[in-house]
Amino acid sequence: MSKIHAVVLAAGQGTRMKSKLYKVLHPVCGKPMVQHVVDTMASMQVQDIVVVVGHGADAVRAKLGEDVTYALQEEQLGTAHAVSQAAPFLQDKEGTTFLLYGDVPLLSATTLSALLTYHEEQQAAATVLTAVLPDATGYGRIVRNEAGEVLRIVEHKDATEAERAIREINTGIYCYDNRKLWKALAEVKNDNAQGEYYVTDVVGILRDAGEKVVAYEAIDPEETMGVNDRVQLSEAEAYMKKRIMTGHMRNGVTIIDPASTYIEADVKIEADTVIHPGSFLRGQTTVGADCVIGPQADLTNVEVASGVTISYSVMVDSSVESDSSVGPFAYVRPGSQIGSNAKIGDFVELKNAKIGDGTKVPHLSYVGDAEIGDGVNIGCGTITVNYDGAVKHKTTVKDGAFIGCNSNLVAPVTVGQNAYVAAGSTINQDVPDNALAIARERQVNKIDYANKMPRKGKKQS
Repeated sequence: MSKIHAVVLAAGQGTRMKSKLYKVLHPVCGKPMVQHVVDTMASMQVQDIVVVVGHGADAVRAKLGEDVTYALQEEQLGTAHAVSQAAPFLQDKEGTTFLLYGDVPLLSATTLSALLTYHEEQQAAATVLTAVLPDATGYGRIVRNEAGEVLRIVEHKDATEAERAIREINTGIYCYDNRKLWKALAEVKNDNAQGEYYVTDVVGILRDAGEKVVAYEAIDPEETMGVNDRVQLSEAEAYMKKRIMTGHMRNGVTIIDPASTYIEADVKIEADTVIHPGSFLRGQTTVGADCVIGPQADLTNVEVASGVTISYSVMVDSSVESDSSVGPFAYVRPGSQIGSNAKIGDFVELKNAKIGDGTKVPHLSYVGDAEIGDGVNIGCGTITVNYDGAVKHKTTVKDGAFIGCNSNLVAPVTVGQNAYVAAGSTINQDVPDNALAIARERQVNKIDYANKMPRKGKKQS
């Protein structure tokens, strides 16, 4: 296989989105549209990826990073003009060049690999990816001769009535012989209704030069859908969501109700895990085997080991080891690490907390900026008092400790190994290993006190 290059056009303003966010940065299943395109190219081992930017160039650079090359289109003079901005980076190279669009996020590596294979088998100067649509309004039409060869591509605005009746459309996706592309591109004129330089004219120029131009029809036309407004964005989201769900289910994941479940593109889930309705798995979340996620679990950038149960809970930028349970109604905030066989119960909030193996925080507790050892029991209503108004302080509870209900641990403080904290205590000094700490007022019972108190409805003497 020859060297493969790619030009990704991402310079359009996207006014129909009616958004401050640059069009190609609108997300589809958690990932910017242009990132989908670049990631697909990277998965195909494309050597050079040149992204042509214009409006919002800095924002695109910030999102894609330095793994691609950027070419700047300062004036919007048409697609051929946009492609030509990549010439300094590619025109002297051998091989095949993909032409793609940053607002066409659904194209799969399978489809593009098939396009590339067909292009190389045909030894063509250009191969057009086409699709047959029930309604081709707005799309460029593929004009063929009697032998079925591609003669030219006509934009909808410039097409005759006969040409507008054609249902085979140009998807805007091409494979080119790299050197022949740049030679033909130099001959493109702007003598059309819009006064722009169309990359579609390259097909006619190559044909006039006696070069071979062929077309490869996409099996699934929906993959070629461009996104120009919020309606199309929602359609792309629905298509991508279905693809993601199908992939996970075919790999052994049970998704009880795909319609009410949201899983983003980069999420990884192992076999025999069950995802219940109302669950959201976002970002770089990974879920091991034999887990039960949901109902109503919301995980963002979370590492979940095997055998974990998470229900009605939110976890962000955190991790949980094997055979632990989280929820219902727990909130696990960034920086938290939950060990194996641990329990984080209802109405528990963790923040930047390390929870040891076998430790239980069953309910109604706040554990922040803390390191809790193995086999610890945190009683109901326990609070780590971590903030003094200026600085966050650390609480340490060592292995085997027992914290009674309704206790306050005023950081910085350490509770020793196998130590006990009596219920209702406010601990502001370190507790030695194996000690019992009691920090509360001694109970006083006042005999017959209630009889002296006025009560509603009771006649006073």
